[in-house]
Amino acid sequence: MKHSKVFFSFLFLCIGYISFAQKAYVKGIILDDEKRPVSNVSITSSGNFSQSNADGFFEIEIPSNRKVSLIFTHVSLKMMSLAVSLKPNEVFIFNPVMNNSEEQMGEVFVSSGSKKRVQGITVIDAATIKKIPGANAGIENILKTLPGVNSNNELSSQYAVRGGNFDENLVYVNEIEVYRPFLIRSGQQEGLSFTNTDLVQNVDFSAGGFQSKFGDKLSSVLDITYRKPTEFGASLEASLLGGSVSVDAVSKNKKWSAVSGVRYRNNSLLVNSQDTQTNYTPTFVDFQTNINYDISEKWQMSFLGNISQNKYLYQPLTRETKFGTVDNPLTLNVYYEGHEIDEYNTYFGAFKTTYKIAPDFTLKFIGSLFHTQEQEHFNILAQYRLSSTNDEDNTENIDFTRGIGSQLTNARNDLDALIANAEVKGFKEWSDSQLEFGLKYTRESIRDRVVEWEMIDSAGFSVRPPIINLPADDQPYVPYTGVLLPYQNIRATNSNVINRFSGYTQWNQKTEIGSSQVWFNAGVRFQNWSVSGATVEGKNQTVFSPRAQFALKPDWDTDMIFRLSGGLYHQPPFYRELRDLNGVVNPDVKAQESVHIVLSNDYNFKIWNRPFKWVTEVYYKSLTDVNTYSIDNVRIRYTANNNAKAYAQGFDFRLNGEFVPGAESWVSFGYLKTEENYENKGFVARPTDQRLKFAMLFQDYMPNIPSIKLYLNLVYNTGLPGGSPSYSDPYLYQNRLNDYRRVDIGFAKVFIDSNTKISKANWLKNFKELSLGVEIFNLFNNQNAITNTWVRDVYSKNQYAIPNYMTSRVFNVKLNARL
Repeated sequence: MKHSKVFFSFLFLCIGYISFAQKAYVKGIILDDEKRPVSNVSITSSGNFSQSNADGFFEIEIPSNRKVSLIFTHVSLKMMSLAVSLKPNEVFIFNPVMNNSEEQMGEVFVSSGSKKRVQGITVIDAATIKKIPGANAGIENILKTLPGVNSNNELSSQYAVRGGNFDENLVYVNEIEVYRPFLIRSGQQEGLSFTNTDLVQNVDFSAGGFQSKFGDKLSSVLDITYRKPTEFGASLEASLLGGSVSVDAVSKNKKWSAVSGVRYRNNSLLVNSQDTQTNYTPTFVDFQTNINYDISEKWQMSFLGNISQNKYLYQPLTRETKFGTVDNPLTLNVYYEGHEIDEYNTYFGAFKTTYKIAPDFTLKFIGSLFHTQEQEHFNILAQYRLSSTNDEDNTENIDFTRGIGSQLTNARNDLDALIANAEVKGFKEWSDSQLEFGLKYTRESIRDRVVEWEMIDSAGFSVRPPIINLPADDQPYVPYTGVLLPYQNIRATNSNVINRFSGYTQWNQKTEIGSSQVWFNAGVRFQNWSVSGATVEGKNQTVFSPRAQFALKPDWDTDMIFRLSGGLYHQPPFYRELRDLNGVVNPDVKAQESVHIVLSNDYNFKIWNRPFKWVTEVYYKSLTDVNTYSIDNVRIRYTANNNAKAYAQGFDFRLNGEFVPGAESWVSFGYLKTEENYENKGFVARPTDQRLKFAMLFQDYMPNIPSIKLYLNLVYNTGLPGGSPSYSDPYLYQNRLNDYRRVDIGFAKVFIDSNTKISKANWLKNFKELSLGVEIFNLFNNQNAITNTWVRDVYSKNQYAIPNYMTSRVFNVKLNARL
C-alpha cells in the first residue's frame, strides 16, 4: 500500500504515543453441568499457568494483540480449548461449562467486543486516544470524529450528539457519574476535562438508543473505565501546552493497587493565535487517583478521587479583525481596558464496593460526593472603530470611519454546589439471560448569585435594551427624559435543594430463531424529584422511561447484525435547566421527553485480508415538553419553561478498520435535521442543527522507517445557527455561522516500544516506550468562528456581524515516555 508523500513533507522528529502494557487478562468462573463451581482446573496459555480456586474462579494473563489458545483440563472432566484475541489491558470475562461426556476440542474463538457490538456501543481504543492530535486532546477529541457527534469549538471539550446540547450527555467513570463546572461560558476557560487519559483502560460510547441502566439524559452515554494495574509503571507527557505524570502501583501481595495522575494545562499557545491580543495567565491543574483493594476473591473495594483547580486570568489588550468583501473591505479595531478573573475549584470522591454473593449474583454499592466552588468576575470596557479601507492588506490606509462605540460588560457571579449520591446495583445471571437493577438517591444543594450587566454606546448614544417596552417618544422634537437602562441586566440570588430518587431494572436474553442468533433487552427507569428553596417550593414529579433493544444475527456467510432500539427517554431538569434568562429558578420545570428510535446495521468484513467494519444508523427523535435554550460559545441559557416541541432526524455512517496494517483508522459521515416549535409559532432550526458532518481519523507510518508515525484528525461541519444579536427572536431573524473546517496532524519518532530490543548496557533499557514528535494544529489555517460581535455603522444605519475567530495555525512539540 502506497503511503502519501505529501504527509511526510511536514515530517519532524516528534512526539508519539504511550500505549499501555502489552498484556491482557481472561478471568471467570468454571462450572459443571449442574452449575456448580469446579475447583483445581488447570488453565495454560503461552507458558502461563493458572488454576481455579474452591469457588471455580480463575484469572490468567495472556499476550495482547494476537490470537492465543487457552487449554482447560481437569482430572475428572473433559478438556476444552478457547481462542481469544484481546487488546492491551483488556479483561475478558469467560465462564465455561465443563462436562465429563464431551471433549470440547477445536477452537472456540471469542470476540471480546461481541456483547458491545450487539448493544450498539462504539469501543474506542485507549492507545488511539493518546496518539491523535488536537487542540484539546483527549477522549472528547476522538468523540468529535464519530458520526452524530458535533462540536465547532476546538478549545472546548463539550460536544453535541444528534441534535442535543452539551447538558444532554451522560459521562461515567468506573460506573460513577461525573459532573463539570456550571458557570463556564467560553471554551478557553475550560482547561481540563474530568477524564485523565493516562489512567484509562476502556472507553465505550453510545449515541442513542441506550439501555435503561444508563441514566436519565436524552442524547448519549460515555462510559469510561480506569485501569487496575498489575505491576509498577510510570508515564510522562510534556508539551508546549502542559504536561502530565501518572504512576501505577501494586502491593507485594497484589491486594492493593492504585493508578494516579497529575496534569497541568496552559492554553496560552492557542489563545495567542487569536485576533485578540491579551495578557493571559491561566493555570489548570488536577490530581486524580483510583485505588483498589481486593478483600477476598468475592469482595473488592475502590476509591476514585479528583481535585481540580482552574484559574483563568484574562486581560484583553487590542483586537483587529478584517472582514467584508473584495469590493468593500472592512476592519474592526477594538481597544480594551479591564480584566477577567475566573476560578473553578472542584473536589470529587467516590467509594465503590463489589460483592459476589454467588458465582452468578453480584451486588455493588456506590457513594460519591461532588463539591464545586466557582466565581466569574469581570469588568471590561471595549472601545471600537469600524472602518472602510482602500487596501485589504493595509488596515492603516483608512478611507473613513463608519462607526465608533463602546461596550462595558460587568459580572460578579458566584456559585457553590454540593452533590451527594448513594446507589445500589445488582446483576443476576442465568445461562442465556441476565437481570440488572439499581436504586439511587441524589441530593443537590446549590447556592448561586448572578449579577451581570452590559452597557452599549454607539456614536455617543446609549443603546436601549431590546426587550424593554418603552413609551413612544417624539425625539428629537421632545427630549427623552426616561432613565438610562443597561442593554442587559440580570440579577438573582438562588439557594435550592433538589432531592432525587431514581432506579432501573432490565432483562437481557439471548436465544435463537431458527438458525439465527437473537438478543433481547427490555427495561424501565424511573425518577422522582422535587425542588425546594428559601423562596420557592416545587411540586413533586415522577417519570417512567421504558426502553428496549432487539438484535438479530442471521445465519449468513457474511458477519452482519441488525439492531432496533429505542423507547421513552426523560431528562429531569438539572440546576441550569431550572434557571431562566433572568437567572430566576422555576422549580416546576418538567422533564423533557423524547421518543427515540434507532435502526442500525453492523457489518464486519475483510479487505486486503485485514478487518473492517461498516456501521449504518438511522434515527428519529420526537421531543415534547422541550425547554428551549440559546448557546453562546459553550454557555447555555434556558427559558425554563416547557412551551415547545421538537424533532431530530438523520443518519450516520462509519467505516473503520486497518487501512494501514496494525493501525485502526476510520471515516465518518452524518446528516442531521432538528427543529423546534415554540408556543405553536412554527418550526425553526434548533441551535444544534448541524446538517452535515464529515470526519476522518487516520494513522500511518513510513514503510521503510516504521518508527516514524503519522496521525491525522480531520473534521468538517456545516454551519450552526448562531451568532445572532443578543436577545434576537429566532422567528424574526436567524443567522448561520460559516462551515467549520479543521485539520490537525502529528508526526512522531518512536525510539522505544514493545517491539524494540534494547541491550542491557543501553541507558534506555529502563523505558518501555519513548517517543518525540511535533503536532500542527489547524494545518490549513482555516478561520473558524464560534460567535459574532455586532457593531453599528453610523453611515448606513446597519449592524455588522464581525466573526469571533477561533485559533489559527499552531505548532506544538510533545514528549512521551513510559517506564
